[in-house]
Amino acid sequence: MKVKTILVSQPEPKMENSPYSKLIDKEKVKVDFRPFIHVEGVDAKSVRQQKIDLNDFTAIILTSRNAVDHFFRIAEEMRFKVPDSMKYFCQSEAVAYYLQKYVVYRKRKIYVGKRLFTDLVPLIKKYKDEKFLLPSSDVLKLDVPDTLETLNINWKRAIFYKTVISDLSDLRNVYYDILVFFSPSGIESLLQNFPDFEQKETRIAVFGNSTVDAATGAGLRIDIKAPTPETPSMTMALQKYITSVNK
Repeated sequence: MKVKTILVSQPEPKMENSPYSKLIDKEKVKVDFRPFIHVEGVDAKSVRQQKIDLNDFTAIILTSRNAVDHFFRIAEEMRFKVPDSMKYFCQSEAVAYYLQKYVVYRKRKIYVGKRLFTDLVPLIKKYKDEKFLLPSSDVLKLDVPDTLETLNINWKRAIFYKTVISDLSDLRNVYYDILVFFSPSGIESLLQNFPDFEQKETRIAVFGNSTVDAATGAGLRIDIKAPTPETPSMTMALQKYITSVNK
């Protein structure tokens, strides 16, 4: 069956010339974006119940833009003035760049990993005497705390925001040729919103091993996988698949 419509379970990219725009132009397909999950911040009271005092920390480990937003939101709610001496360990350049929304970049101590959390390890080791705070969601990849535990450092995790399943009831009678997922939470959202979901001719595209496991565990048929050596991005995997079936 030819592909004409795609639903991506994420917010629409903000950049004009996103890879999805190129896919739409080249393959003449309709691509809609809809977050299947969203993030909600917890309040300062909840953070205090976790026995978190921001005065106790000298370094912040930031794994995402959400972590950046919610750290500074909680700091404001707690009337905590973040000291200029605070060190920031950012998992990627994208996170470090986003940090500029809150701090004057050139005046702060910012250390940047390449992409993976493990890329931060040499930098954290270099400053192992700091007291590290990891602001996170209630859903956290196990490799993050596992990695930190091996470093023999003083660190603490704080849940500053939660991953919440979005209401998708308006999509009940809307059908797409391909559904695209990037996390196990997206699969969970699909099944929670539509417990009677029948895949039939709908193609499922998944990104990452944990999403593959979630989809397989839910009994879904996976038609498109990324990343692979041949298709390292989801748009490349979609492009290859659509080219083959739309001949």
